[in-house]
Amino acid sequence: MSPVIKEHARARLVTDARDLPTVPVELRYDTADDPHTIHVAFPGGTEWSLEREPLERGLRSPVEHDSFRIWPCGRAQLVVELHSATGVEVVQFDSAPLIRFLRRTHTEARTETARA
Repeated sequence: MSPVIKEHARARLVTDARDLPTVPVELRYDTADDPHTIHVAFPGGTEWSLEREPLERGLRSPVEHDSFRIWPCGRAQLVVELHSATGVEVVQFDSAPLIRFLRRTHTEARTETARA
């Protein structure tokens, strides 16, 4: 059984408000589920599933993949925009926790490959 990697982070919900509300999120990666997918769980039960590779590329330059647009915001943040039938949701993350989490996922993926 492969371990599930989880990391807690904070995200800013981008709205028209002057101060962006910050919410706790859980980043989750499970090779048994899908070795190419990252899950972001928001309070209230909303969960986004993003492919790992476009998320990583979005740390360096703008990327569009499926319903997501991802781009760096300065040197320390990442913006993820989700387009759906109900509208657009925009969330800003600090890059450091994402980078740390993504490194852990690569380590686990290599370990899983070695076990196979």
